[in-house]
Amino acid sequence: MRQSPANRILILLKTDGPQLAAAVGDALGISSEAARQQLTKMAEEGLVEPVAEASSGRGRPRQFWHLTAAGNRQFPDGHADLTATLLATMVSQLGQGAVDAVISARETETLRRYRSEIDLTADLSSRVTSLAAIRTREGYMADHWQDKDGSLVLVENHCPICAAASACAGFCRSELETFRMVLGADVEREEHILLGARRCAYRIRDAA
Repeated sequence: MRQSPANRILILLKTDGPQLAAAVGDALGISSEAARQQLTKMAEEGLVEPVAEASSGRGRPRQFWHLTAAGNRQFPDGHADLTATLLATMVSQLGQGAVDAVISARETETLRRYRSEIDLTADLSSRVTSLAAIRTREGYMADHWQDKDGSLVLVENHCPICAAASACAGFCRSELETFRMVLGADVEREEHILLGARRCAYRIRDAA
């Protein structure tokens, strides 16, 4: 299905972060002026906003376009309000132990499913590639690459369970532990959406 220019811009800003109008134009195959007009229209709708950032030289500050909170809400968030309400009710009525039990059961099931879909005999790079594909199917808009130092990076540009994770940090701890177990590797979270980053990013190395 052909996507509208606005949707393509939303995805670009979500996956690649803030962009100059010229870069948006290049990505969409249109002129900088056409991209700026589209961005201005989206800003009027509250989806994006321009932020002036000083350039490295003496020129005028460059204008980068960012997603707003409303722009981020264009991406699925797994019934955010209902999830947060259910978790709060569970804690108040049943105690934190009930939530911990749910998280533990989810972790066990997720680990079982991932292990059935990932070739655990493959090298670490192949395992990370498979995990990124699974996470993308689950709505995390995942990407991955290998850095110059040989370590692997897994990035998730969206979190479809952000409301649940915001209400209960145990979900984030559980997912990190799941990555470590299914990859059989050292995994450290370097960027975290809940701490204000625009994405979650993980550094992955062979276990010592």
